[in-house]
Amino acid sequence: MDDLAFLLVAVLSAATVFAAAEYYRYLRRAQREYKKARAAVDDVILSFNRQFKRANEKLEIVAFKVEGIASRIGGTQEIARHAEKRAEDSQIKLQEEVNLRTALRDRLDAIEKSTHDLVEMQNTVTLKITDLEQKATQQLQLPEPGFEAVIPIRREKAIAQLTVTELSALEFLASQGPRTAPEIKEQLKLSREHTARLMKKLYEEGYLERETSKIPFKYSVKIEMEKFLKKPDAQPS
Repeated sequence: MDDLAFLLVAVLSAATVFAAAEYYRYLRRAQREYKKARAAVDDVILSFNRQFKRANEKLEIVAFKVEGIASRIGGTQEIARHAEKRAEDSQIKLQEEVNLRTALRDRLDAIEKSTHDLVEMQNTVTLKITDLEQKATQQLQLPEPGFEAVIPIRREKAIAQLTVTELSALEFLASQGPRTAPEIKEQLKLSREHTARLMKKLYEEGYLERETSKIPFKYSVKIEMEKFLKKPDAQPS
């Protein structure tokens, strides 16, 4: 039982270390990818901002030139349409850059959420493995099979509470040592059922101990009961 429990603890501990290492390595890889993606997005956003600024500056210059040319030649419609088209093209390009920047931001947020989910998953697995280790440790602390837990003697149920048959059984065990139910049955000349009920009653009321490592069980009188079972003629004068 001990070897099996220790083996279980060792297996669970090894599984814990392996799982933790795998999750940590996966988490570190995800964090590195996240940092790379974030750096790339920052670079793209910085580049977009620069292009956006240059485009605005060019648009202002074009608008200024168009106004100057239009004022000099009397506001030619062709030049105005050409300038308007260039302005529309610049606006479309700027809008496309804004959309791309938004998409990159959304992707970055998704990567960040995935990293957070991985951390939560690792914590959950760690808690489950810890719970399994605690259960395995508790198995080690269980009492060895063989002797059942002793039921304390109830002082109010002393010799006066015993019947003649019960007292005979206790005196027999006190003088002869541990005996099985069949041996007690032969000594007291009782039926098998009567003997089984008698032993069960005396054990549950705290007069006997019971050894369960072998079948049939062996019953013995508790040490603290022996002084109550000594016959008067056995007492020293």
